[in-house]
Amino acid sequence: MAAKKCPCGSGLIFTKCCEPLIKGTSPALTAESLMRSRYAAYVNAEFDYLFETTHPQHRKGYDHEGTKKWAESAEWLGLEIVSSRGGIDDALGEVEFIARYNEDGAETAHHELGKFKKLEGKWYFTDGKMVTSKPIISNKVSRNDPCPCGSGSKYKKCCGK
Repeated sequence: MAAKKCPCGSGLIFTKCCEPLIKGTSPALTAESLMRSRYAAYVNAEFDYLFETTHPQHRKGYDHEGTKKWAESAEWLGLEIVSSRGGIDDALGEVEFIARYNEDGAETAHHELGKFKKLEGKWYFTDGKMVTSKPIISNKVSRNDPCPCGSGSKYKKCCGK
């Protein structure tokens, strides 16, 4: 039987990657390693770990049952780390990530910037904000404006024909 790859996307096997963090036998050394282990906890239905790795000041209002219901209804497809800050010697961290999952037959991408904080040498998740795409804004060129190609001619006599 082949060893199971870690769902966090590191390429390592689960027992050598996120499982020791989830089981409490190894600490998360960076904000990114905590983020990866939290994703693996969603995939493996380890909901106590999600609560325990939430910063104590941010646990009020944590919806254990709602988290469980949502995570169990999803088919987890993968995690992509977009950017990461917060290493071994840091006290604060940020991880921008995209978690892909299938829910009710629809594939969804959860794009978030997660915030992390170290307390007594241990990393915790504090909160996250959804990352939304910014609309593309282009300046409309009118017919009598100079052509944006730089020719010096009016737009209507150049590229706007």
